Amino acid sequence: MEHEIAITRLFNDNLAGVGNAILAAVGQHAHNADRPWTNWITMQILVAAIIIVMFAVLRPKLSMDKPGSLQHVFEAIYNFIKGEADGNIGHHANHYVPFLGTIFVFVLFSNLIGIIPGFESPTMFPYVPAGLAIASFLYYNLMGIKEQGPLKYAAHFAGPVPALAPLMFPIEVISNLARPLSLTIRLYANMYAGEQVTILFLGLTYFVMPAVFMGLHVFVSFLQAYVFMLMTTLYVAGAVSHEEH
Repeated sequence: MEHEIAITRLFNDNLAGVGNAILAAVGQHAHNADRPWTNWITMQILVAAIIIVMFAVLRPKLSMDKPGSLQHVFEAIYNFIKGEADGNIGHHANHYVPFLGTIFVFVLFSNLIGIIPGFESPTMFPYVPAGLAIASFLYYNLMGIKEQGPLKYAAHFAGPVPALAPLMFPIEVISNLARPLSLTIRLYANMYAGEQVTILFLGLTYFVMPAVFMGLHVFVSFLQAYVFMLMTTLYVAGAVSHEEH
């Protein structure tokens, strides 16, 4: 059994019945019915709660005349993501910015929260990157079908040369199906490795070296959130493009 962090222990001590009910509703059951909550689940809930509360506090304070520091931060994030979307998707990029922004913020907060003593990054567990990757996969395919129609969207897997369509179609389909695995491994591997290195050096010394590796962890957290968002943007761009085949 994995080591329970404090928030997981709190959930298991007080909400074990709720956890078992949720698992039963999706056809699953816990290995230990008395301790159904795991660290990666409770940390996801905590990250989501932090984001919701933060935006609930920020929303009434939005101002055109006197924007606060938090508003400046999120305006910068929005402008950055919108710039990436405009540059890669082009037409109607604004339609996709809310999803891309949500992915970026959730991955970033999930990555960074592991720096706080007593917490763990949910993205260092493969289930969380896999869930995010599947969400991105479903999103860009649905957007492609919505933008182009089912038949035209399916036709883009055949490639631009009709004679090569029988060869290209299965290759493109397999490549498309492999994208969630690629997104999952990239995020999980980087965050797991970063977390383990930080823990290792924290155990050796509590002075200069941990600060260096925690700084590296912050850098990797931002980088991996950006890469995940950028890859999703590129997949959306490919799905909604109106190239003639």
